[in-house]
Amino acid sequence: MRSLLFVPGDSARKFTRACESAADALILDLEDSVAAEAKETARRETGTMLQAPRGRQKLFVRANAFDTGLAAADLAAVMPHAPDGIALPKCDGPDQVRRLGHMLDAFEAAHGLAAGSTQILAIVTETAGSLFGLGSYRDCSPRLWGMMWGAEDLAASLGATTNREGGALLSPYRLARDLCLAGAAAAGVVAVDTVATTIDDLDAVAQEARAARRDGFLAKGIIHPKHAELVNAAFRPSEDEIAWAQRIAQAFGSGANLGVMKIDGQMIDKPHLTAAERILASLGTG
Repeated sequence: MRSLLFVPGDSARKFTRACESAADALILDLEDSVAAEAKETARRETGTMLQAPRGRQKLFVRANAFDTGLAAADLAAVMPHAPDGIALPKCDGPDQVRRLGHMLDAFEAAHGLAAGSTQILAIVTETAGSLFGLGSYRDCSPRLWGMMWGAEDLAASLGATTNREGGALLSPYRLARDLCLAGAAAAGVVAVDTVATTIDDLDAVAQEARAARRDGFLAKGIIHPKHAELVNAAFRPSEDEIAWAQRIAQAFGSGANLGVMKIDGQMIDKPHLTAAERILASLGTG
């Protein structure tokens, strides 16, 4: 999954449009995009969306944060319909992932779903306190698929007036981005870049996505269907990259356990092999 499109959980019209997009996954949102008085309606609508015929897209649901008191009701409404995953907002640390994992254990058992089949995407930088535990997610739950960072709620938590100037992230948010990337790598899960909020500036969206892939992110959240193909293209290896990766893999495959070798005039060692294997593995995602 490279592109994860947020869809308001109370909008059947936007869900239909999202299903026609190039997004690899949809995140049906019960949190920020749904007004307080519409939460129950959104749960019912999201349940209906989950019952639609499944295509190639994965369907996640973003529940409300634990501190709202709404998360259990959200899960009770959607888990009978077997979402592919749950996005956990305002995640303060690995204990919340464990808590969600235990709840999913119970819901899966109650509804006859395969144990462990529901993945978790933790949104891990939306509170000030969350930044201090981003290196501690390893082994917190086998369900944890990815860690995503976010800047909008973090700005509110910090009491900031903005998170960008001239289109560039300010220092606290670059820190959050980098810590999420490092934390996901340490945990062995997918690092997911935050959404681009410039809906109509497609060049900015593409630039953000290319920068994310360059730095090591493997996916990006999006808020509009027209962003999906831009993000997919940014995360798709070029022909030159694929050819390089194939040469590295082939050389190490016939290298009689050599630790270092010279390829195209450059010293190549095991970290390069890891990068090559990552490129080749990504070909299966399109």
